[in-house]
Amino acid sequence: MEPYLRHMDPVYRAKAQLLNETIQDIGMGRYQWYLCVVAGFGWFADSVWPLLSGLILTPVLFEFDFKAPYLSLAANVGLLVGTIFWSFGCDIWGRKWLFNLTLLITGVFGLAAGGSPDFLTLASLLAVVGVGVGGNMPVDSAVFLDLVPGSHQYLLTVMAVWWSLGQLVASLNHMNDTTNALLSDRLAPYRKLNIYLLFCLGGLTLALWALRFFVFTLLESPRYLFGVGNDHGAVEVIQHLAKANGATTDLTMERLREAAKPYQTGTVVDDDLEVPQPQKRKLLSESSDLTIIGLASTLYNNFLPYLSCSPPDSTVVVPNSATAPSTSLIA
Repeated sequence: MEPYLRHMDPVYRAKAQLLNETIQDIGMGRYQWYLCVVAGFGWFADSVWPLLSGLILTPVLFEFDFKAPYLSLAANVGLLVGTIFWSFGCDIWGRKWLFNLTLLITGVFGLAAGGSPDFLTLASLLAVVGVGVGGNMPVDSAVFLDLVPGSHQYLLTVMAVWWSLGQLVASLNHMNDTTNALLSDRLAPYRKLNIYLLFCLGGLTLALWALRFFVFTLLESPRYLFGVGNDHGAVEVIQHLAKANGATTDLTMERLREAAKPYQTGTVVDDDLEVPQPQKRKLLSESSDLTIIGLASTLYNNFLPYLSCSPPDSTVVVPNSATAPSTSLIA
C-alpha cells in the first residue's frame, strides 16, 4: 500500500475505492469528453495571462514610465495568493462554484485592466487577474480527475495542448494588435496596444466562462461530497453522470454502507509515520525540479518579450511585432 494511503480514514478509503470502480464501470463517455474541453479553458487562461504581463511590458513602460519589475511583481503576487487560496478553497467550499468563479474573475478584471488610466490601477487589476488565474489549474485538475475513470486520467497530460494554444493565441493577437496600433496612430501607439490586447483577451476569457456557465452543467465532485459526509449527494452525482453518458450504475447508499461496514469499528491502525529515506530523496528531488521549472517559466514569460523588443546596441526599447513571431514559434 502507498504510504499516503496508510493514514487515510479507512471508511473514506473504502468508499473512494467503490467510487473509483463505479466510475470505471460507467466509462469515458460524452460528459467527460465535454469536461475535457471546458476544463481546458483553465489551462488556456493560465497560459495567456502570465504571458500577457510580458507582452505589454514594453508599451506600458513607454506609457506610464515606471520600474519594469513592478508589473511582473504585481501579477506574480496575485498568482501566489490565488494558488494558495483556491487550492484550500476547493476542499472547503467544493469544486462546482469555484470552477466557474476563477475564470469569471480572470475575464472581468482582465477586461477592466484595458481601461487603466495609470500604472497603479493596471498593476492592481492584473494582480486580481492573477488571483483568478492562480486557481484555474488546481481547481480544474481536481474536477477533471474526480470525474474521469482511472483508465483515462492520462488525459490530464494531454490537456497541456490548451496551454500551447493559449501561448499561440496571445502571441498572434499581440502581433496583430501591435501592427494595427502603430499604423493607426503613430503619435499614441502604446496606449492603443494595451487596450487592444487586454480587451481582446479579457473578452475571450469571458466568452470561455460563458460557455462553462451557461452551456455546460458541472457536477460536484463526489470525493468532496464523501469528505464532508454527504454520501447521498455523492450517489446522486454518480447517477447523473451515468445518465449523461447513457449508461447505468448500481451504486446505492446500501452498497456504500456495506463497503464501509468492516471498517466502522472505531479503531484506526496507524502504520509507521516515518517516511523512508529513499522516498525522502525522491520527494526532495521532485520539489527542486518543480522549483527550477517555476523560476524558468516566470523568466521566460516576462523577459523573452522584453528582450525581443530591445535593440542589442541600445537601452531604448522600441515596441514592434518581432516579439509575437518568437513566442508563436516556441508555442
